[in-house]
Amino acid sequence: MIDPALLLQGYRLGVFPMAMADDRIEWFSPNPRAILPLDKFHVPHGLRRVAQKKNFEIQIDRRFSEVIRACAKRRDTWINSEIIESYERLHELGHAHSVEAWSDGKLAGGLYGVALGGAFFGESMFHRKTDASKIALLALVEHLRSRKFALLDTQWLTPHLVQFGAIEVPRPQYLKLLHRAVDLERKW
Repeated sequence: MIDPALLLQGYRLGVFPMAMADDRIEWFSPNPRAILPLDKFHVPHGLRRVAQKKNFEIQIDRRFSEVIRACAKRRDTWINSEIIESYERLHELGHAHSVEAWSDGKLAGGLYGVALGGAFFGESMFHRKTDASKIALLALVEHLRSRKFALLDTQWLTPHLVQFGAIEVPRPQYLKLLHRAVDLERKW
């Protein structure tokens, strides 16, 4: 298990761990870094319709372990048993969180990440039902906005995140945003 203090210090410095194919843990700090500006979050038209139908119930931290384990079930994954154990411990300590979309009483999708000050570091998402992870992301953004968080770090830019307004920023700019955000006193 990665020591929780080490994990949190890594996030404060702009680095995060990932498991390699041989189960070694390596630390990363992409340059440029992807963020999702909370004030410019874009809700695609189709997702807006899905959200209005209210086919999903949002829960926070109800099944963190199930969420991280579902995120790990991919052909190519950076989430091994050491990562799972480390983030479950961070969750127990109140730093790692899950946002979950439930449908018909079952976990349909969700995401998990780490909250530190006014920053949230998104780690991974999954879905078992179409649009469930997108609804969880929308709920996360609403949650962060309501608590006046300043940074939603998505690590790398993906086409999936671009549709929501994710952008890349150079490391020096990211580190300024990061340091301002983690110094804020915010409650999850």
